[in-house]
Amino acid sequence: MAEICSVCGLPKELCVCEDIAREQQEIKITTAKRRYGKMVTIIEGIDPTDIDLEELARFLKNRCAAGGTVKDGIIELQGDHKKKCLEALKEKGYTNINE
Repeated sequence: MAEICSVCGLPKELCVCEDIAREQQEIKITTAKRRYGKMVTIIEGIDPTDIDLEELARFLKNRCAAGGTVKDGIIELQGDHKKKCLEALKEKGYTNINE
């Protein structure tokens, strides 16, 4: 017998909870200049209870070929990767993205 999702009531392989959570996120992508003039791309507004931030950060770091981290619910990538992050997040199914 397949496991049943406690939120949507569907079997785990048909669960749509994460897809719905992706559409409801209001993501903001910005850049900031840190010490020694280094640029950092900041992705914020993702609810860590709905989305696995570590997995998403790993995906974005791979896509952008950059280092990065997750701090206090914010994903930081080394370098200016606003365009690449925007495209990668849209590919993953996030629709409400602001630059």
